[in-house]
Amino acid sequence: MRLAIWTSIAMLAFAANSVLARLALSKGGIDPWAYTGTRLVSGAIMLAMIMQWKAQKAGSGKLGRVSGSMGGSWSGALALLLYATTFSIAYVMIATAPGALILFASVQIGMLVWAVIKGDRPAPLEWTGIVVAFGALVYLVSPGLVAPSPTGSVLMAIAGVSWAAYSLVGRGSQSPLADTAGNFMRCTPVGLVLIVAGIFRLKPGLEGVVYALISGVVASGLGYFVWYSVLPSLSRARGAFVQLTVPAIAAVGGVVFLGEALTGRLIVATAGIIGGVALALAASQRRKSPQGEPTR
Repeated sequence: MRLAIWTSIAMLAFAANSVLARLALSKGGIDPWAYTGTRLVSGAIMLAMIMQWKAQKAGSGKLGRVSGSMGGSWSGALALLLYATTFSIAYVMIATAPGALILFASVQIGMLVWAVIKGDRPAPLEWTGIVVAFGALVYLVSPGLVAPSPTGSVLMAIAGVSWAAYSLVGRGSQSPLADTAGNFMRCTPVGLVLIVAGIFRLKPGLEGVVYALISGVVASGLGYFVWYSVLPSLSRARGAFVQLTVPAIAAVGGVVFLGEALTGRLIVATAGIIGGVALALAASQRRKSPQGEPTR
């Protein structure tokens, strides 16, 4: 029961990033650059505090990995920065649910494409799932009265591919939380520049700043801490499948907190994207697991 509760909290935190961004950028009076910078800097501070707490708990007064031995990498930090920036700018133009769906689908498609490039050969059922998900994504963004902004859709797709790259860079990490903290810290100087640039473009409202801080401290910093704490207790399959709930949670958040409409197109696209990815994940787990052996 405790594992289920903490896993649910992590998924709520991840979905909250979409809702908070949309609240801040549509109603909070803050520039997307300033929002991005505030999220990154506050997230870095929170993650640094968590790493310090973990070091003290382990009997060491040192801040995890410091200076030259800082966790993460510059390639990971660059992918994180590109994700966070395009994510924020996109949410100026599109609603919460379409943004979350485009992000989610782009991450999954990006990781699949990379796997194929590296020599992986998905089974027919995996291809079926991806084709269904991609078709639903095309349907979501195709021209029409309720289609999301083309520019916003492209930017969110770039954010998704960037997050896929970030995930691939960190694949196999022995200390994912320390690496995440290191990547956020590497982004801090650029984050401060973004804050200053954003303030010059638009004086931020208090509401927008608060949303950005919550996104950085709670939804990002604490969210990653909770997720990486429960992840070792989840099988690979379960860890992948629980993340399917994030776009749906974000969609509900958009309806509840922003009064966004659940259109027929959005409902069909949600079912297609989540269902298609679920099918592909299930087929992939079956293909990669020895017969009779549970997936981890």
